[in-house]
Amino acid sequence: MMEIGIGSLLSKSSMTFTSDHTSVASMNLFVALLCACIVIGHLLEENRWMNESITALAVGLCTGIIILLTSKGKSSRILVFSEDLFFTYLLPPIIFNAGFQVKKKQFFRNFMTIMLFGAVGTLISFGIISVGAIHFFKKMNIGSLKIGDYLAIGAIFSATDSVCTLQVLNQNETPLLYSLVFGEGVVNDATSVVLFNAIQNFDLSHINSRIALQFVGNFFSLFILSTLLGVFAGLLSAYIIKKLYFGRHSTDREVALMILMAYLSYMLAELFYLSAILTVFFCGIVMSHYTWHNVTQSSRVTTKHAFATFSFVAEIFIFLYVGMDALDIEKWKVVSDSPGKSVGVSAILIGLILVGRAAFLFPLSFISNLTRKSPNEKISFKQQVTIWWAGLMRGAVSMALAYNQFTKSGHTQLHGNAMMITSTITVVLFSTVVFGFITKPLVRILLPSTKQNADKNSSEPSSPKSFTVPLLSNGHDSDIEHSSHNVPRPTSLRMLLSKPSHTVHYYWRKFDDSFMRPVFGGRGFVPYVPGSPLEQSIQEW
Repeated sequence: MMEIGIGSLLSKSSMTFTSDHTSVASMNLFVALLCACIVIGHLLEENRWMNESITALAVGLCTGIIILLTSKGKSSRILVFSEDLFFTYLLPPIIFNAGFQVKKKQFFRNFMTIMLFGAVGTLISFGIISVGAIHFFKKMNIGSLKIGDYLAIGAIFSATDSVCTLQVLNQNETPLLYSLVFGEGVVNDATSVVLFNAIQNFDLSHINSRIALQFVGNFFSLFILSTLLGVFAGLLSAYIIKKLYFGRHSTDREVALMILMAYLSYMLAELFYLSAILTVFFCGIVMSHYTWHNVTQSSRVTTKHAFATFSFVAEIFIFLYVGMDALDIEKWKVVSDSPGKSVGVSAILIGLILVGRAAFLFPLSFISNLTRKSPNEKISFKQQVTIWWAGLMRGAVSMALAYNQFTKSGHTQLHGNAMMITSTITVVLFSTVVFGFITKPLVRILLPSTKQNADKNSSEPSSPKSFTVPLLSNGHDSDIEHSSHNVPRPTSLRMLLSKPSHTVHYYWRKFDDSFMRPVFGGRGFVPYVPGSPLEQSIQEW
């Protein structure tokens, strides 16, 4: 009995050791591939066709082919695509860094247009893709899909991925376009995820007016509560760091606290079934406005580069992950008997994406232009085409949502489910590679680089990206900007609106200066305390 017990134990430990060694080998290979993507991306930086996303996808596909050949067709991957890994670890640093580095003045100046494109536009696109999927896929008889599945398809393929375009656009040269593409991308992802979760939580087999109203109410309440949670987490971190001055003893503590508070806001939103994307995005905005100015100078440099690095690595990881998992043989076996139908489904989905995006972008751009008085602030047709193109690519969010909807315990044995998974992979690869290839030359043709725009729209002083503005400045830079550029006629409505006493920005600035920044800190409002962030800046001054 003793020998049997020991033998069994040794056998189990041997299996565990083998399994652990395999995992370590897989992670070593994956980290090496990440390094290769960074090096290749650097070498191809000036290439007019390539970008980081396409490079990572290509490396992932090539690696998948090599593994497929060496394993004699059994497997093509070293890690399994997991939507839990994606939403829990990879997405938070990307979205947080987006909020942390955003030019707040441009973002909130175009806030209504961003919400039009990101929220209303996504709902329109969702409706068109869902109706189109019901119309075409029922005729094609691709499998047993329910009404909830068709609506989920609408949410899945409404989630844009504008990473390729943002890598090409210059935030200083085209601030309006960059803020619209960037802002729409974040709000769009949040809207798609909220829509997807609402579809899964409601019984849509018997839709009536009451269920429809509950759906709409749930949608808007999620938006508002998610935003408030992000703002609260950002303000709490600012207050704690301002009051306790961690930098007196250790800059590591305040950097760690910022990182952990940001991640805590994301996980709290997940815990309470809110939109974690919106929560961590607005947490990033609030932290950049208050918390970032409360830490020591060395911590500011550290946090800026740490958040950007986490985001950069996570983006490469996702595209490498998707590229490698795209060749998983198990998914394609189920649909191998009807390859023509699989191509047809993918083509229809791409067509619906093209139509759905055009259906809202050009009409909503026209409506937005009606509210803009200055010709310089209107969205030109070339800019509209660029924004339309920027949202045609589909990425990891679509993949994660598709896996969540159409796989049960990692299996896709149902023909309809397997068809949707493989079609999603095809659409993501096609849109990222083909549309992404054309992005750089298209942007250069439509929007030739203009250096005067870069000088005119310099980096905003309150952004973490700027280290050149004295820390003791009062921050009223918007008034100077209005007075030095595009001076309107005294009788125009533009002149009336540009008066500080008549703008929402002016009243917010007064409230911010008189209450928010004295309590939560911020640029120019951190009291002098030995060891505080202001001590060094006073010495430098």
